[in-house]
Amino acid sequence: MKVLLQHIAHARSGDKGNTSNIAVFAYASAFYPLLKEQLTAERFKAFYRGAIQGEVIRHEVDNIEALNFVCHGALGGGVSRSLSLDNYGKALSAAVLGFEMDVPDELASQLRGPR
Repeated sequence: MKVLLQHIAHARSGDKGNTSNIAVFAYASAFYPLLKEQLTAERFKAFYRGAIQGEVIRHEVDNIEALNFVCHGALGGGVSRSLSLDNYGKALSAAVLGFEMDVPDELASQLRGPR
């Protein structure tokens, strides 16, 4: 079945200059392999449709079942140089929760939130 990322993971972010750092954490261990398989750096960058101008580097943090994406050129030159509000980096992490994932039907009972 196809579900939004928000049903299998949550995200946190930080920013420094023109770089955003977005971490995606699996809600359950069964979801982490799906994240690693489907949420590649290339698909992550494509999801933002040009908002991220530079390289996206994905780090796998297996001990906490998370993926950390370092997104260069993501903040319009940096918060102090951009017309965007200070929460711009936070908006990027919230947006990725709309990424569509394929989840096996047998994991449906572990999904979170209304669908």
